[in-house]
Amino acid sequence: MRDILPALYEWYAAGSPFGLATVVAVGRSAPRDPGAAMAVGPGGEVVGSVSGGCVEGAVFELAQEVIASGEARLETFGYSDEDAFAVGLTCGGEITLLVRRVSPAEDPAFAAVADSVSEGRPVTVATVIDGPAPRGATLAVWPDGEPGPDGGMSGSLGSTGLDVAVAADARGELAQGATGRRHYGPHGERREDAVAVFLHSFAPPPRMLVFGAIDYAAAVARIGAFLGYRVTVCDARPVFATPRRFPAGVEVVVDWPHRYLSGTTTDARTVICVLTHDPKFDVPLLEEALRRPAAYIGAMGSRRTHDDRVERLLASGVSERELSRLRSPVGLDLGARTPEEVAVSVAAEIVALRWGGSGLPLTVRGGAIHPR
Repeated sequence: MRDILPALYEWYAAGSPFGLATVVAVGRSAPRDPGAAMAVGPGGEVVGSVSGGCVEGAVFELAQEVIASGEARLETFGYSDEDAFAVGLTCGGEITLLVRRVSPAEDPAFAAVADSVSEGRPVTVATVIDGPAPRGATLAVWPDGEPGPDGGMSGSLGSTGLDVAVAADARGELAQGATGRRHYGPHGERREDAVAVFLHSFAPPPRMLVFGAIDYAAAVARIGAFLGYRVTVCDARPVFATPRRFPAGVEVVVDWPHRYLSGTTTDARTVICVLTHDPKFDVPLLEEALRRPAAYIGAMGSRRTHDDRVERLLASGVSERELSRLRSPVGLDLGARTPEEVAVSVAAEIVALRWGGSGLPLTVRGGAIHPR
């Protein structure tokens, strides 16, 4: 959704209704996750994707019908022997889509949501996908204390009780960056399943902290930004830590790495890449990194450098358990040589760790490509 927001905002600002298809459920080896979106705008212009090409033609037709009728639709596309070469997912997966019409009259909160997402501020959009409540009705929810409408909500799902219950759950999901379905009674009753609501969380982008402003750092920063991270490069040497050496949009900080890290915030999604391979920087930095929340902590260096680093960290008081979080030498074994190739190797390890991938070629693996 983030990728297609500029086009959606342009259509919305012009008052042109568009059809928005959102993946709200998946099964088996589905190619896209819940929250993936495709939109059909004025003149049949298409942005986004919900299946990587398998069902986009059918979704295009469906979106045009929804634009014309104004009635939201819930459709499931999947694979079967009978329709393997018709509309369906020949990859063997299954996706359920909610397709609804969006316009200023029908979704007055859309502009505020788009502004929040583009500015990196958290917001969750709750949408009714099934049940007695109006299908396609939306409620935008902001965290307490965040800039947004009075009360931190905009829109309605059809009843005050449902709005209150969903808003509470939406804030909880948003704190974890989670997206998925919840079920309620018609008036927000817990432990009932009359109404299905899709909670689409737009948490701020996760952070990538790159330490060491060397040539490899520029390549890692570039691929980190491509993967959707908010990238910061830090180095104590001002001659190397200059913004013009790094891609636009990358924050560059001149500071001692361990001091900067101790004063910044990390969470369970943060990626930390230590590329300095200099003990006076590495050891105090990794002492700090290994004792704070992070999804990935990787350090560059040869095996000899790694062994020396481990000895120094243990001597400084880092425990074996803390040390087990360290990915070193950094990256997967791709035979990488250039900074760009090394960056691909590092990114591949980050993605594999995030999703539980093996790092093996798919040709030597059995089972589903996208296990759930």
